[in-house]
Amino acid sequence: MNTIGKTTLIAHRGESEDAPENTLPAYRMAVDRGFGFECDVYLSLDKRVFTFHDRDLTRTTAGACTKKCGEVTWDELQQLDVGGWGKWAGSKYSPTHPVLLEEVLKLARDGRKIYLEVKPGPEIVPYIRDIFAAQTNATSTNLLFISFNQDTCRAIKKLMPEYTVYWLTASRYWKAGSWGDKSAPPVTAEEINKVLAETGADGVDIHYDPELSTVEMIEAIHATGHTYHVWTVDNLADAQEAFKRGVDTVTTNCAQRLLNESQA
Repeated sequence: MNTIGKTTLIAHRGESEDAPENTLPAYRMAVDRGFGFECDVYLSLDKRVFTFHDRDLTRTTAGACTKKCGEVTWDELQQLDVGGWGKWAGSKYSPTHPVLLEEVLKLARDGRKIYLEVKPGPEIVPYIRDIFAAQTNATSTNLLFISFNQDTCRAIKKLMPEYTVYWLTASRYWKAGSWGDKSAPPVTAEEINKVLAETGADGVDIHYDPELSTVEMIEAIHATGHTYHVWTVDNLADAQEAFKRGVDTVTTNCAQRLLNESQA
């Protein structure tokens, strides 16, 4: 059974409780603290792969740019401050600019994992493959891919077969605007295993709902030779319970805080 530790906690968008999400400072903080981290990538208008979470740039640029990620060039992106929004306004992180995948890969370290979430469809995968081919730091031992898009999962397994891929999913079939609706139908182990078989993915990375990520659910995924990972857990009791039930890793916004609390 896995427990809370530096190899089992994945820093969500970097150490995003302590530095602005999906920025180089947040990624570096995770690495300096000894954790693997998760980051999200998009393809710019001029075909540069950069890290960002939302489909558009509004939220973490504090409204300075409202375009979609695929509608801006890398030159435009370099002018944006993604370190001065919300609680980060006026902080030491402002200004902080978006970062290219090439820079993120330099942070890969053996003994921990980067979870690279691919946001777009399979059209981005050849660009990612070319970036990986031009470097040697990130490898299949220290980096893996995650994606909600099943076609993207398939494309990664086809073009970069040496890399592990996890299919991302919510725990329920929520409709737009209904997040948290407990009446929404749950995703079942049978459905997860079907997607994993069809895409060739190596495991599932699922939103953690303690009502749904049961021992039986996790065992049903493990029984088919796949792994079971959960996101995003910021409460110590929930993280401990998830590991007790058999999850392989927990993604969290506060990896260091959870580790400290578990050792107190």
